[in-house]
Amino acid sequence: MATPVVTKTAWKLQEIVAHASNVSSLVLGKASGRLLATGGDDCRVNLWSINKPNCIMSLTGHTSPVESVRLNTPEELIVAGSQSGSIRVWDLEAAKNTCYVSCCLPRTEVLRTLMGHKANICSLDFHPYGEFVASGSQDTNIKLWDIRRKGCVFRYRGHSQAVRCLRFSPDGKWLASAADDHTVKLWDLTAGKMMSEFPGHTGPVNVVEFHPNEYLLASGSSDRTIRFWDLEKFQVVSCIEGEPGPVRSVLFNPDGCCLYSGCQDSLRVYGWEPERCFDVVLVNWGKVADLAICNDQLIGVAFSQSNVSSYVVDLTRVTRTGMVAQDPVQDSRPLAQQPPHPSAPLRRIYERPSTACSKPQRVKQNSESERRSPSSEDDRDERESQAEIQNAEDYNEIFQPKNSISRTPPRRSEPFPAPPEDDVATAKEAAEPSPAMDAQFPVPNLEVLARPPVVTSTPAPKAEPTIIPAARNEPIGLKASDFLPAVKIPQQAELVDEDAMSQIRKGHDTMCVVLTSRHKNLDTVRAVWTTGDIKTSVDSAVAINDLSVVVDLLNIVNQKASLWKLDLCTTVLPQIEKLLQSKYESYVQTGCTSLKLILQRFLPLITDILAAPPSVGVDISREERLHKCRLCYKQLKSISGFVKSKSGLSGRHGSAFRELHLLMASLD
Repeated sequence: MATPVVTKTAWKLQEIVAHASNVSSLVLGKASGRLLATGGDDCRVNLWSINKPNCIMSLTGHTSPVESVRLNTPEELIVAGSQSGSIRVWDLEAAKNTCYVSCCLPRTEVLRTLMGHKANICSLDFHPYGEFVASGSQDTNIKLWDIRRKGCVFRYRGHSQAVRCLRFSPDGKWLASAADDHTVKLWDLTAGKMMSEFPGHTGPVNVVEFHPNEYLLASGSSDRTIRFWDLEKFQVVSCIEGEPGPVRSVLFNPDGCCLYSGCQDSLRVYGWEPERCFDVVLVNWGKVADLAICNDQLIGVAFSQSNVSSYVVDLTRVTRTGMVAQDPVQDSRPLAQQPPHPSAPLRRIYERPSTACSKPQRVKQNSESERRSPSSEDDRDERESQAEIQNAEDYNEIFQPKNSISRTPPRRSEPFPAPPEDDVATAKEAAEPSPAMDAQFPVPNLEVLARPPVVTSTPAPKAEPTIIPAARNEPIGLKASDFLPAVKIPQQAELVDEDAMSQIRKGHDTMCVVLTSRHKNLDTVRAVWTTGDIKTSVDSAVAINDLSVVVDLLNIVNQKASLWKLDLCTTVLPQIEKLLQSKYESYVQTGCTSLKLILQRFLPLITDILAAPPSVGVDISREERLHKCRLCYKQLKSISGFVKSKSGLSGRHGSAFRELHLLMASLD
């Protein structure tokens, strides 16, 4: 009798290095669930196909980090807002057509450059039918742009702090905004004014989402609550409390039966009348940034530094309505009645245009002076923008030609296959035969079947991991298990309470001593740092002879590349060599980041100075600079051998070492 394969409900799909620097924003295409756009501190917008390792296209043009990105519903346009307040819109179809007629990397002009905000762009959204874009900024203003006429149609004022999220209603008549001032506001586009304000949150509101059918709005806040608002009566319907952390990502099911909330390492499924939690699915995605649904699968994406991870939840195995699950939402009230059937909604339904080609209603516009006319500076920025299609095969798979005529139905994307369940006990339970079948077919030993096959002819000994993964709940450089009582074998007698407490206190005292020493060392470095002398503060951290302090300091310095100087490199490079050889993953990551910054900023300078002919006469500053370059060159040569030996590793560390090896190629 064949053993049934038990698949997982949630699993990690892939992890990619999305940018050369930190990722600052990302968004999923909601129509396909397969397109991912990321914005980075390197001022680029990169497009990816989910579960494919290579970048499809890279869009340039911004001159400051990209803080917000958004795709329109057909996934033909993409808009990105930067830290400087500028907004750029690219036409992906135009980039594709350029790719068809040119075999080289095409230079595609940006469709529009929109200027007007005075601070970071925090939120963006496309109108569902018209060619309009809404933008929210840290300057507290909301602007509505006509991307074809290249002008600001209207400016909405009312928030007192940064606008974190914008969403158009499904019928395109309203705009909802969420801000750090703890409020949600609803704007009427045709009247050009605020319809209602929804107070109630006690923390910054991070996300808002319209119900796909009914006049209902959901908002998630840093106060760990989700509130549902009735858009006919303009009052709160219900409030869900007890979220494990700030609410950053919510999404309604396409039929509107429930709301998904991306929590810290879990997905929660909620109903709102009354407020109930239907299911909780454990997903180790950390802080999920965006959600999308396709083929009865929920796709979630999260980012950390330059890495982006994608996860899948099988919604066919998730409870979305009916009986509630055991959940931390504190509500012991029994269900008075079953919720109404989706075909009979409790409130009014949106009236959408009859076709997608219909033009939206006219929006109230500002005076002519409010509109921004095209300028030569904008035109120059657009000419400098370009789209680099790096993988045409993956690009064509995502962006199918819209004008082609086919006699066969269009190809639909297939669901992502679920990996088998890791838990052998679950497989045992699923494969339990009946007593009658048990007499005829002996049950195989599932413990043996669960062992992975040996691919080599000789058995390989189990090796201890060379890198200790970074844990979220453990201090860097410390192993908490070293300070806990040793695990007793079953044959030993139980310890009395006094002995157990003595062991616990002993471990506690040791831990306190280590942490107190760490805190004292960091205070010493901080005292020097406040004087503004970065080099001296790094020297003091190195003199302490504690790598954990060096890691903490480098994590700060790496955030601002302008702090790096040549004399700082001479001090840091020997420490980087120690970090790269460390057994702690966090140390290796910090070492790779610091070495990459040094190679990008100083290696060309070092090689040029060393290759220059000797100067005539005495030049003290040049001699000092030459001495520093020689020291750095010697240290880099020492590190390059180790980097080369590690470049053959697989996974994230292997790719980081391979990138460093390429940057150090000029040393050979």
